[in-house]
Amino acid sequence: MPKIQGRTLTEHRARVRRQVFEAFAELVADRPYDQVTLAEIASAAGVSRTAIYNHFPDKESIVLAFAADETDRYLEELDDALDGVEDPVAGLRIYVEHHLRMRQSLHFGLGPALYGVLSADSMVEIRKHVRLVERAVRALLHQGMAAGVFQVEDVDTTIALIHATLQVGPAVEADAAASFVLRAVGVR
Repeated sequence: MPKIQGRTLTEHRARVRRQVFEAFAELVADRPYDQVTLAEIASAAGVSRTAIYNHFPDKESIVLAFAADETDRYLEELDDALDGVEDPVAGLRIYVEHHLRMRQSLHFGLGPALYGVLSADSMVEIRKHVRLVERAVRALLHQGMAAGVFQVEDVDTTIALIHATLQVGPAVEADAAASFVLRAVGVR
């Protein structure tokens, strides 16, 4: 009988999932996703190769659970950062700064590496997480447009351009990126 890590089975499962996510992130940081095996993930997570199947049936299910976990964490922290903020300019600045800060602890860059190796169904699931993040910035843009402080002709294109801007390297400071994004939506 495997040893339970935690006081309850629920706590054990959460701990194992966290260990698997951390191992997965470390392994795909070193080499491409398609070169990482489920056995390597299990070993790096400190769980047996057979025990990992109690939590994840395959490597794609790890990716999907990992993406859901990262999206949930991102949105929870964004909601906290935006709590009580009514000014759309301040909100968009917070969004940009939050995105850049979270990029250091989350794995936003993993998406493009998965495009050719995940099944079509899994890519649809990954895209759902992207849309959740887009929904947050979409709400801020609409709020600013309604208040007359943002000039946006095409919201979808603006969101894509904002996120492209946020893919900059660490040399660009959050304040400079926020100022650039705000100028792009007509804030001078």
